Order: sequence, then C-alpha cells, then structure tokens
Amino acid sequence: MSNQAVPLFLAPMAGVTDLAYRLLARECGADITVTEFTAASGLTRRNTNSWLKVESDSREKPFIPQIFGGITSEMVETVELLQDRADVIDINFGCPAPKVCRNDAGAALLRDPDRVVEMVRACLDVAEVPITVKVRLGTGSGPNTALEVARRLEAEGIERICVHGRTLRQRYSGEADWQQIREIVEAVEIPVIANGDVTDAVTATRCLKATGAAGVMIGRGAIGRPTLFHEIKRDLGWSNGKPPWGVDDPAVARHWCWERYIELSSELYREHGNKNLKRHAVSFTKGLPGASAMRVELHSIHDQRRLGQRVSEYLEGLACPTGAVA
Repeated sequence: MSNQAVPLFLAPMAGVTDLAYRLLARECGADITVTEFTAASGLTRRNTNSWLKVESDSREKPFIPQIFGGITSEMVETVELLQDRADVIDINFGCPAPKVCRNDAGAALLRDPDRVVEMVRACLDVAEVPITVKVRLGTGSGPNTALEVARRLEAEGIERICVHGRTLRQRYSGEADWQQIREIVEAVEIPVIANGDVTDAVTATRCLKATGAAGVMIGRGAIGRPTLFHEIKRDLGWSNGKPPWGVDDPAVARHWCWERYIELSSELYREHGNKNLKRHAVSFTKGLPGASAMRVELHSIHDQRRLGQRVSEYLEGLACPTGAVA
C-alpha cells in the first residue's frame, strides 16, 4: 500500500462524541465526525435529550447524525426529520450494547440480513441525502453476515459502509479481523471504512495495508486523546502543518485540548450544561501521574465550572512542571 492519505473518521460513541468533542477532534485533524448514535424512537417522540445529541454547527461539515432502531417506520420518520439539517445520515448496525440489542436494534439485526436490507431500502426511498451504514462482522452466532449485507446494501444504493472488525458477541474483546474487512473491500465498489484497533500511526498503516480500506474510523483510541488524528497525519507524512497547540509536546497538547474543550462547551451548552464533562475529565487524565487520586477528587466535584478548572490546573502542572522554564 502506498502512503497515500485517506480520511480519518471519529467514531460515533455514546457519552463521548458530543458536539464540543466533535469540533475539537476536527481542530485536531479528524476529517469526518459522526454524532453519538441516537435512538429513532427518541427522535420521533421529540425527546429533548435525543435531539441534543444531533445538534450541529456550521463548523462541522459534513454533518452526519447516526441513528439506530428496530422499527422500520420509526427509522423512516427519523430520516425525514433529520434530512433538512443533515449532509449524510448514517444507520447503525454495529452497536453491541445489550440495552440496544435487546430492542432488536444495532448489531442484533445482523442475524437477519433481509431485515437490514428492508429497513435501509425504506430509508433510501424517502431520503434526499446520502445514506451510509456502520456494521460489525456479524453477531458471532452462526456465519458472519457483513459481506452479504455490504453487497446487498450497495445494490440498494448506500454510498459508504464502515465495518468494525469484530462480532457482536466479541464486543471489544480480542483483535479486530482486518482480513474480513478486506474481503468486503474487494467485494464492493463503494468506499469501505475500516474500524477497530487503530491507536497510532503504526496500527493505522497496518490496518490500511491489511484491509485496503478507503479510510479509517477511530473510536476508543481517541477518547481523551483527540490529538491522535494530528499524530497519525504527522507521523505518516500526510500533514506537515503546525498543530494548534504549537509545539509537539504531548503534555502541552493535552492541556490545550482540555482548555479548548471547556471553551467549546461553554459556548455550546450555556442552557443545559455539558452532561459528558465528568466522563471527559476522567478520560483526559487517565494514565497520567496521580490519575487515580485525581479521579477520586473529580467524582467529588459537582460544579461544572470547578470541575473544568481543576482538570486544567492538573494538566497545566504536567505541561509546565514547577521549576520549568516556560
């Protein structure tokens, strides 16, 4: 594989990819971002929390809300509700969460390719914007179905498919099967995006070489580490631009990212506050010196302003240790 640049996607993740974090990831080098996966049932019932998940901003182009559900009519109605604001609508057939799969949605639908095709066909019939999908390899019970699903959905008219190289049963255990993603890449003409086990430039290179994919989607590796997108592009020679935090120092970068996330949150969530702030605070401090004690302290702080300030102080101390010359 040549060292040709491909798009880097931030994966949709519940409680992580809020609008502020998506905008931050864009500033850190992510090419495409996707909303938290959102239940069609909540959107069609005008649930406030559901609609907050699919808010966007002019700085986020293309805007791609991801939806999931087990009832075709609700999915169709959701497409109709979203398409005036969306550039693309992504349908989730990859979530392994028990509460999603118990409702016959997410990755659970992969046990029945006919239902997947029927649902996507109905959505395509009303859609005025492109429809894409995200899948896993299968349920892990019986033969994997992702290859069949990809072929059939391409014939229906979807414009892109993202494949996580694990089954529903695996959830996030074991290793992603990049070879099965390659089989899908070779079987369809639409772009296939590879997802699973990319955490740095080395694994990104291995993944692209193994799969031949048209892009890479990064999920868990980018939690608390949005700088990963810049790091991959820098290390692979895809970009030689200076990062927004100035110097290529991980501690400085992390501090800058947290400060920027707080700034974006203050701008975007004036009325409701940021429900994900504490989760992000824990993620930004994970694995750092004194992180265990910091995590205990963070859980005792209930004021969002103070929480943001405390994490800023902690990260600034690591970026500029006492006695260091700024």
